[in-house]
Amino acid sequence: MTTATKASDLRTFPSDDGDLAYLDTGSGDLVVLLHSGYVDHRVWHAQIPALAAAGHRVIAPDVRGHGSSANASKPFRWADDTAALLRHLDAGPAALVGLSMGGLIATNTVLEHPDLVRAVVTCGAATGEFQYTDDWTRALQAEMARALEAGDVDAWLDAFVRVLPGPARTTADVDRESLRLIRDMAGGTLAKHTPGEKDWFVPVPDTFARAAEITVPLLTLNGGLEPEDMLAAAERLAGTVHDGRAEVVDGVGHYPNLEKPEVFNKIVLDFLRTL
Repeated sequence: MTTATKASDLRTFPSDDGDLAYLDTGSGDLVVLLHSGYVDHRVWHAQIPALAAAGHRVIAPDVRGHGSSANASKPFRWADDTAALLRHLDAGPAALVGLSMGGLIATNTVLEHPDLVRAVVTCGAATGEFQYTDDWTRALQAEMARALEAGDVDAWLDAFVRVLPGPARTTADVDRESLRLIRDMAGGTLAKHTPGEKDWFVPVPDTFARAAEITVPLLTLNGGLEPEDMLAAAERLAGTVHDGRAEVVDGVGHYPNLEKPEVFNKIVLDFLRTL
């Protein structure tokens, strides 16, 4: 079995807008793993046991609207959900490790709730205002939007999984089990939502303008096959915060944690040891 957990392993936290699911395992210094958009905590299947074995308590939530967590019925911010979970558990400060959307949640949380965060790792992310400008990503986003508008879930999923290989490769070049996992998670999250439902998400404003407020250690960790604008944005973020550093994993794209888990885990664990 590829995934580290089953649904029965998850716990739930009664937020002020429905139950939010999370995995809580291990003991020691706290690490919170924040997944990318449309997937769920299982994207961290190669990190959860490695971090726990290295002496960390690992919390891996399904963020609101994803996986086994409730959808929103009123305005919300994922950073506030993260903070509420940590306060519910009387846990923290935590090292936040975020992938893509999860990286934005991590930087938003450290800006809005700095008392709960001791370090940040962003992967495939910079700050909330970042937008991809490369032709490949923009074309893929347009294809996904057309598929969603047409109600063609299979076409949307076919496009979504192409983020794993990225612009320099095809799906034939990457691990089929990782592709299957991403497709399965995204299909499950998509099925939770209905066409035209209201988007209650409230963005945190001016995050890059406020990045210099981040005083905890911050690591940007990206696949070397990411588009250049993402790599440049990550470098800018690392150079703007008080204690930033940037690492690149060669030969992989948006999901280095899936494609080169041993390399990814070593970099993250080495960073955590410096705290």
